[in-house]
Amino acid sequence: MSYSALKTGAFYGFDIARWLPYNLARTWHVQLAIFWIATAWVGGGLFLASWVGGEEPGHQKTGVRALLGALVVVVVGSLAGEFLGINGFPLRRRAAHRARRVAQCVEKGSPTRGVKAAPHSQRVGRARESIRDMLAAHTRKSFQSERTGKFTESVIREMTRLALQFGAVNLAQGFPDFPAPVDLKRAAIEAIDADRNQYSITWGTREFRDAIARKYAASYGLELDPEREITVCCGATEGMAATLLATTNPGDEVIVFEPFYESYHPDTLLCGAERKLVRLQAPDWSFDPDELRRAFSPRTKAIVVNTPHNPTGKVFTRAELTLIASLCQEFDALAITDEIYEHIVYDGREHIPMITLPGMRDRTVLVNSLSKTFSVTGWRVGWVAAVPELTATIRKVHDFLTVNAPTPLQYAGAMALTEQQPYFNGLSAVYEGRRRAAIEMLEKAGFRCHVPGGAYYVMTDIAGFGMDDVSFARQLVERHGVAGVPGSSFYFDKKSGSTQMRFCFCKNYETLSLAGRKLAGIGRA
Repeated sequence: MSYSALKTGAFYGFDIARWLPYNLARTWHVQLAIFWIATAWVGGGLFLASWVGGEEPGHQKTGVRALLGALVVVVVGSLAGEFLGINGFPLRRRAAHRARRVAQCVEKGSPTRGVKAAPHSQRVGRARESIRDMLAAHTRKSFQSERTGKFTESVIREMTRLALQFGAVNLAQGFPDFPAPVDLKRAAIEAIDADRNQYSITWGTREFRDAIARKYAASYGLELDPEREITVCCGATEGMAATLLATTNPGDEVIVFEPFYESYHPDTLLCGAERKLVRLQAPDWSFDPDELRRAFSPRTKAIVVNTPHNPTGKVFTRAELTLIASLCQEFDALAITDEIYEHIVYDGREHIPMITLPGMRDRTVLVNSLSKTFSVTGWRVGWVAAVPELTATIRKVHDFLTVNAPTPLQYAGAMALTEQQPYFNGLSAVYEGRRRAAIEMLEKAGFRCHVPGGAYYVMTDIAGFGMDDVSFARQLVERHGVAGVPGSSFYFDKKSGSTQMRFCFCKNYETLSLAGRKLAGIGRA
């Protein structure tokens, strides 16, 4: 007999058995004894059925839960029966029912003399309904999936909401408060005025994909086929989710460097993949090559590499990327690279796309977007580049997630990526002064800063303030008017980031100066 059949039979057996005591016996001793025996028997049946049900994963655990659940039902059922007057002592039971009937007579204005308790059959009927309602409330199906219970909403965006609530300077969420390039905005307006407002081809307008291909050829000497290797999506966040959904199966392992950008955690959970973590160690955010090798196994499907890195600002070196590439080839794994800060690097560092390294062209999925480079984080226009076999799979997932990215903004993006090499080359200088101003402001307030090599975030050590990161972040936004991000949101084990906070510096100098004045009032423990 199959596991499902046994379980179904046990369920209906329990449904019948739980009512037998009240039809077969009137004394509470017999009722309670039958209830215990019937429930224990059914629980044992569930346990046995689950234990032998080898066709379902985790069936042994299910069996243990079923047996424990049966014991809980016994206890709850006995207590419920006591209070409802089924299993209680006869005198107390009759007194309780008479009191209820007297109260009903008083309410109706009827005489109360000679009122007796309701007949046994009526009391049992009402008790059945009460117990049925109680059990239904405990067995009602949940309309929330189990996987969504394993992660929270974005902490970064929660801090933005708090910043708005308390009128604080928002150094939490990484979006600029200065204007996007004028010609880019004008191109978007022109596309809207030209009525380019309908669906585009699912994987992006040809003009935009051609511009993306030209950009990579000019910047890195990388040749991409815009027709078969580029998919335009709704930002890098969707690009990462679509890629993981398209390439992983439940039980596959995905390696992620920790601390990690917060969306990587729910992405792997939604795919059913198992996450393996490799720690980046402050202050230089280096990793242990041996720890990385131990993370790889025959079950490894992919490794996520975010460079320049959010939240630490680490820029992976050629030697580090070469080591990762060699392990991907040795263990036949993919590299999924998040490169949205590619043009924001400092102190002579170089961004190297993993896809350009020897042996990685056919096992790298490159994810990028317009958001950070052009200060248009709200446009949600990004892309994914990979070999045709991978691209075909990613396009299918993207199609049924979002259909297409905003059409007029794709035309604006095509303009922005065409002949923009001088803009890319000057982007680091735009943020280098802001990096310097942010670090000076934070250190003056008592933070210990880890100087970033790229992106536009500063990871800080707050141990000297004597508070955990969540409490400290709350105090900063509520009392001092500055919002940052608790470091624990970037770690799986929240204790690991409890002495860290991240601040962004993609802001006007006036904004950073205001934040500095607000932070001047805090003191270290």
